[in-house]
Amino acid sequence: MNGSSSPRMPKINKILIGIISSAIIALIMAPDIYAEPPTKTEFTYQLGQHYPLVLSQTSVIATKPLADSPLVWKTHTIKNGESLAVAFDKVGLDSGLLHQVVTTNNKTKKLIALNPGDNLRFGFNSSGQLIELHQPLNNLETLMVKRKHHNDDFSATIDKQQIETQANYAQATINSNFWSAADKAGLTANQIMEIAALFGWDIDFALDIRAGDKFEVLFEQHYLNGNAIDHGNILAATFTNMGQTFTAVRHQDGKYYDKNGLAMRKAFLRSPINFRYVSSNFNPRRLHPVTKQVKAHRGTDYVAPVGTPIWAAGDGMVMESSYNQFNGNYVFIRHNGNYVTKYLHMTKRMVKTGQRIKQGQTIGTLGGTGRVTGPHLHYEFLVNGSHQNPRTVDLPQAHSLAGSAQTVFKQQASKQLEQVNSYSHLLAKNAILLPQS
Repeated sequence: MNGSSSPRMPKINKILIGIISSAIIALIMAPDIYAEPPTKTEFTYQLGQHYPLVLSQTSVIATKPLADSPLVWKTHTIKNGESLAVAFDKVGLDSGLLHQVVTTNNKTKKLIALNPGDNLRFGFNSSGQLIELHQPLNNLETLMVKRKHHNDDFSATIDKQQIETQANYAQATINSNFWSAADKAGLTANQIMEIAALFGWDIDFALDIRAGDKFEVLFEQHYLNGNAIDHGNILAATFTNMGQTFTAVRHQDGKYYDKNGLAMRKAFLRSPINFRYVSSNFNPRRLHPVTKQVKAHRGTDYVAPVGTPIWAAGDGMVMESSYNQFNGNYVFIRHNGNYVTKYLHMTKRMVKTGQRIKQGQTIGTLGGTGRVTGPHLHYEFLVNGSHQNPRTVDLPQAHSLAGSAQTVFKQQASKQLEQVNSYSHLLAKNAILLPQS
């Protein structure tokens, strides 16, 4: 038995060694299952040849900075005299990158016009490379500059947060003056001035306001993330002055009309200046303060600080812009052939004879030139050559709605004013239910 089995052992060993060697060679020459498959050329590997090591795509990407990895943020607040170049230098960025960012597109030009107090947020990856730059433009908009993933270029967009708009309401009864009552009702200074402008064509807020007058206003309230941030347009308002109620409703054209579609705006301003008080009213039998003779005062004298702007009461053409010893610096304006307005005793004139002007345009400043006892504006209003009291004369209205536009608006106005009434009744009901202090 021993003699017959011994010669077979070397042959078995050779077979085993051959199988193992073949397996090892096959494993060495087998393609890497993790390697990127060839896309352009198929290779045939041959034993004994040297081949370059090909990294997988995953390895290549891993060597690049990851823009979507957590960023490290640095904030720089612009100080007086600082520019964008200074900000870049202080956060460790060079001028070449500055130029690349600023010239990304038209939006990044906003970075050049920086003001003291502006905040810039720089986002860096773990390698210290700038990935994002944020510049808040206002409460809602932020300039976002981001590095693109596929190259070193940047993109720039303006991110705008969405705001929610709801209707809000305020009302007040005037005890002393309009401004105080409106302020206590929670209205802002801008809203108070808007209401005065809306009804200023019909009400002289310096002279006509009385205790017991009241107003209501429906306006837009803007919210961001559930928090009130600012006010929008006035939607509708009512003002009761000396027993007469005026209404104003906003149309989709941005203008205001009464509930019947008649324009709130008149062809003329009731007062051509922001005055402190009236020193002398229209009076056909006034005693002249200088000559002491009875002489008709055919205008209204408005007192305000020297240099206060004087506005054109309406659109028209300058008939005269000149000076004489009685009127001082004066301007006469003709409006639509039938109306003439006159402005006397200016410090200086800002329009020339023959010039076309628009309502509200500054035509000069208040002064005390000519025959006067003190600085003021003497203002006259003539209709077909006859002097009228500018504070009481019926002023022609500007363009009003007509036809289908008027019909649609009247329906809208009715709904808006019903909403005002609903708020009013609700507040009145709650006031009755509230415990008395």
